[in-house]
Amino acid sequence: MKIGILRTGHSPEEMIETLGNYDQMFERLLDGNDFEFETFSVVDGIFPDSAEAADGWLITGSKHGAYENHAWIPPLEDLIRDIHATGKPMIGVCFGHQIIAQAMGGKVEKFNGGWSVGRTEYVLEGKPVALNAWHQDQVVTLPETARVVGSSDFCANAMLAYGDTIWTVQPHPEFSAEFIDGLIKTRGEGVVPDKQLVAATTTLPLPTDNADVANYMAQFFKKKARS
Repeated sequence: MKIGILRTGHSPEEMIETLGNYDQMFERLLDGNDFEFETFSVVDGIFPDSAEAADGWLITGSKHGAYENHAWIPPLEDLIRDIHATGKPMIGVCFGHQIIAQAMGGKVEKFNGGWSVGRTEYVLEGKPVALNAWHQDQVVTLPETARVVGSSDFCANAMLAYGDTIWTVQPHPEFSAEFIDGLIKTRGEGVVPDKQLVAATTTLPLPTDNADVANYMAQFFKKKARS
């Protein structure tokens, strides 16, 4: 099964060599599932020829806001709607979660409650999961076709499903504690309140459910591919 990764941002330059770019993190996360991957760096204007270029699609995180005025965002929204029309499975993470909601008629904005950073506990389909978060933007108005399948006290619309073809998640199952530590040092200081950065640092040694959510994502792709 070929997974097309739509890369909507880049890791901090200081971390790419050691920890990889966003698409490489997802390849590692989903390793062992017999997936073939191809990355399209849409943030750099590189798009697939059509929604048929892969069997399933994954949209990465980004430092950009879905509501920002970038030339690549409108064609990405068109592609999202095209993929949805084909019935191919699609997963969005963080920015991917947000841009899919926006493309499908929802609303994304800078959340007035502030940031969510570091290890955060959610409930996914009635089960507790801990994942690393790094966001201030949130989906604040759901598209008509979306349903909430996961949330936290801070983020009500943390995980969404659209029928059985789209699943999206606000936090980052691909982010390791080491990567969060790097973000704190390269993108956090002066942006995220110091108190939150300190709190996130103290939770770095605690376990996350990245592997369980990775399996959930893999099975989502495979189940739809078989149907």
